[in-house]
Amino acid sequence: MSAKAISEQTGKDFLYKHICTTAAIQNRFCYANVTAETDWKRLVQDHPWLLTERLVVKPDQLIKRRGKLGLVGVNLDLEGVKEWLQTRLMKETTVGKAKGILKNFLIEPFVAHKQEEEFYVCIYATREGDYMLFHHEGGVDVGDVDSKALKLLVGVDEKISADTVKSQLLTHAPADKKEMLISFLVGLFNMYEDLYFTYLEINPLVVTKDGVYVLDMAAKIDATADYLCKAKWGDVEFPPPFGREAYPEEAYIADLDAKSGASLKLTLLNPRGRIWTMVAGGGASVVYSDTICDLGGVNELANYGEYSGAPSEQQTYDYAKTILSLMTREKHPNGKVLIIGGSIANFTNVAATFKGIVRAIKDYQDPLKEHEVTIFVRRGGPNYQEGLRVMGEVGKTTGIPIHVFGTETHMTAIVGMALGHRPIATQPRVAAHTANFLLNTSGGTTVKTYCNDVFPPPFLPSVVSLCPSFISVAKSTTLFSNHTKAIVWGMQTRAVQGMLDFDYVCSRQEPSVAAMVYPFTGDHKQKFYWGHKEILLPVYKNMADAMKKHPEVDVLISFASLRSAYDSTIETMQYPQIRTMAIIAEGIPEALTRKIIKMAEEKGVTIIGPATVGGIKPGCFKIGNTGGMLDNILASKLYRPGSVAYVSRSGGMSNELNNIISRTTDGVYEGVAIGGDRYPGSVFMDHILRYQDTPGVKMIVVLGEIGGNEEYKICKGIKEGRITKPVVCWCIGTCATLFSSEVQFGHAGACANQASETALAKNKALEEAGAFVPKSFDELGDVIKSVYDNLVAKGVILPAKEVPPPTVPMDYSWARELGLIRKPASFMTSICDERGQELIYAGMPITEVFKSEIGLGGTLGLLWFQTPTLLPRYACQFIEMCLMVTADHGPAVSGAHNTIVCARAGKDLISSLTSGLLTIGDRFGGALDAAAKQFSKAFDSGMLPMEFVNKMKKDGKLIMGIGHRVKSINNPDMRVQILKDFVKQHFPAAQLLDYALEVEKITTSKKPNLILNVDGFIGVAFVDLLRNCGGHYLDQKRLKQGLYRHPWDDISYVLPEHMTM
Repeated sequence: MSAKAISEQTGKDFLYKHICTTAAIQNRFCYANVTAETDWKRLVQDHPWLLTERLVVKPDQLIKRRGKLGLVGVNLDLEGVKEWLQTRLMKETTVGKAKGILKNFLIEPFVAHKQEEEFYVCIYATREGDYMLFHHEGGVDVGDVDSKALKLLVGVDEKISADTVKSQLLTHAPADKKEMLISFLVGLFNMYEDLYFTYLEINPLVVTKDGVYVLDMAAKIDATADYLCKAKWGDVEFPPPFGREAYPEEAYIADLDAKSGASLKLTLLNPRGRIWTMVAGGGASVVYSDTICDLGGVNELANYGEYSGAPSEQQTYDYAKTILSLMTREKHPNGKVLIIGGSIANFTNVAATFKGIVRAIKDYQDPLKEHEVTIFVRRGGPNYQEGLRVMGEVGKTTGIPIHVFGTETHMTAIVGMALGHRPIATQPRVAAHTANFLLNTSGGTTVKTYCNDVFPPPFLPSVVSLCPSFISVAKSTTLFSNHTKAIVWGMQTRAVQGMLDFDYVCSRQEPSVAAMVYPFTGDHKQKFYWGHKEILLPVYKNMADAMKKHPEVDVLISFASLRSAYDSTIETMQYPQIRTMAIIAEGIPEALTRKIIKMAEEKGVTIIGPATVGGIKPGCFKIGNTGGMLDNILASKLYRPGSVAYVSRSGGMSNELNNIISRTTDGVYEGVAIGGDRYPGSVFMDHILRYQDTPGVKMIVVLGEIGGNEEYKICKGIKEGRITKPVVCWCIGTCATLFSSEVQFGHAGACANQASETALAKNKALEEAGAFVPKSFDELGDVIKSVYDNLVAKGVILPAKEVPPPTVPMDYSWARELGLIRKPASFMTSICDERGQELIYAGMPITEVFKSEIGLGGTLGLLWFQTPTLLPRYACQFIEMCLMVTADHGPAVSGAHNTIVCARAGKDLISSLTSGLLTIGDRFGGALDAAAKQFSKAFDSGMLPMEFVNKMKKDGKLIMGIGHRVKSINNPDMRVQILKDFVKQHFPAAQLLDYALEVEKITTSKKPNLILNVDGFIGVAFVDLLRNCGGHYLDQKRLKQGLYRHPWDDISYVLPEHMTM
């Protein structure tokens, strides 16, 4: 999520440190924190004013209306405060529906003042800008400030001024206090913007002749702006909502999430509950929670959580074992159920993530059986059949009842089975395989013919401005056609190949991707497949070159990271040829997203995202990984258009909609996932109005969710007659009103700030407006089918004959992943294996090498002779350790590869060794020296780690010594860990290493494999570095390997077209 509530103490700390105003702010930093562990003697020493001032005491736990609840002690001395706390500290209390323990209190000086000196001020973010509310009366009885307060909208990219504050907010303020209030309010707003607040309320704000007093304050900040505000924020703690404990397991998962490029979320609702979930996808996780609550399981629902964004096997294992550990701590008389669910994945390898879950199940098999746990699994997506097979097998081998279902089963059907509301399906699953798209199995189902949209004029009128404060240019009704050309920002070769395969199966004449932009390399060509044929796509370092050489491009798909997405998007919109942009990154600060939206409106550019998988127009164009792999493209008939258009927030749920719509209608005409952020670049109505104006679309499906008010615009459009086509709509998040405390769901925007933003309220309004609204997500497919059948019966939809798509061959790497093929290895090695969780020397894991204390001689014995020989050398222990962990990196790296090839060519030892050593340079091995230089220069110049990372990013340079192909923050390299422990224990100081580790924290928050690697570690520990290279020469001689000739089929021969075979 992005907007997170902070404690009152943290909020005031930010204000006192960073506000810039001429108003005299009183009692700066005069607050003391009290918990059950507080040492009062020490507290008084740190805050001597506690003995001299009259005091106020109140809980600081995100509790609203504390004064009304009698939770504020006023005008007390210190003994009075202690007495007041005796009846409240560590006592349970009820606030609304939430019960919680009062455990954290704030003591501040009491401010004697008159009622007329109290004021109310609030600033909050909206799509069009930030509103400042001011009322000349404040305090506990302020009432409905939304109707009373004066409002000032400061638009996106606009500046607040003293004149507007005076004229629009202070008309009722006392004349003698206006100047002080103007200065304070302007300074407050500027601080709010500068520190990326999303909400800030002060009530009351007291203004006396002595100055300004901030009495009570509530605030939220945009947590995604941490990389921009770290120096000002410091380390921020985000307290849980009142009524929910902060469990260490939640903190553990949050830490995993922060270190991962994937998304991992966990909220404990009722640790004693019998219903546990482990759901893939932010949208799907909400749907499963809704369904559990709909079926009466709200009081037994133990947790909310989700994993998404292609987590690794190790990350999934860590996530799964945490949940299994929690659910096997306390028995339930009725046993327990674990729902492992999810929508149809777009790009996550289901088998890989399920392997992590299977490992955890095996580790916890005894507790799971002891607690009578039954597991229900439903999943789809890349390699899901293998994942389901593995999950079914572990059930058989462990004796744990595991019921496994695939895409043939409705997504939430397993909830009814788990809760006993429907029988557990026993029919065998249809044998299927991801490789099915190799076979043309299209039957006689009816559907329309291929998309023949012509390329649209750039300025067809369609959607009205999203915000009245934005001056917008009309946008195209048609975003994509079968002639659309795109540029992809980022080296996302898998996504690009998926787009080309989709193009081919849609019978497009040319690939939809014209070029790629990647600032971290020079201009070059990248290989891809167009059907059976290899093609080369240009990759440009500079956006300007790509645009100049490809004027036909009008779509840009940005895979830029959250840190660079804003700059690259702003740069892209300087080119008028771009009419549509998809921004995939999740976690872009909301303030920056709003600037993107404003510029896009002004230039008439349609933005899809951020935090999206994209969209798809069957038969024409797909964005990145949308729609998943080709087996799902074919299963959901996305290679040709149907009659149903949809718009969703969730990317994973959009693929589930593809599945549902293909099974209940003639298929999808177009589908867009606008993204889960609070401010998506385009909103529901933007796309619904396009669909309304598109003749090929006969009905519209909308999957909304809790949070925001965009669905009410659909209601208005239906009532006013602007939308005349049937609309089937369902808003997910209906469970939220049943929870006793606030739950932030997987999407940043999935949180209701008022009653009208709840899913229940929106579903009711949509139904009253005339939309077709199911009773639950379970019935969504039935309602879609009913509306579709009615349109067919009326003759509105005339199904056409199915046209079989062309076949596309499978990539070798994916076929190997599926176990469909085998190929003899080109090389053999018997001394090293770096593929698994831990490096192995001649059969001995690296951790065992150190435990055995075999020393350098033993390590060389392992590599050269496969037997350890003890040669201890205490005096140079650390150097020996470095040699041991860098003695061999496997046969795949450049130096070892050259050594092997020369040895097999009959060359002597020195020649073979030299051949390997000659590969050492900037790209191989050179990171040792470069890391030492880069880190030393940055450290010596006094740059903060975040400044160093940002500068390298801005300069387009890689940080040497950062990054690993296999290892990650969640799967650490034991070599680095061992050396680090030694350095920390024995070195008198390690300032440069500490600096490098701070850099690692920043880089791994972007991508988990951007760790400080062995080269980087040694580079920052030494200036001069001893390198060793050795064992592969002897190994190849021992294995008697012959002359090597590289196979032709592994070489791309780039020849003139008339000379190709």
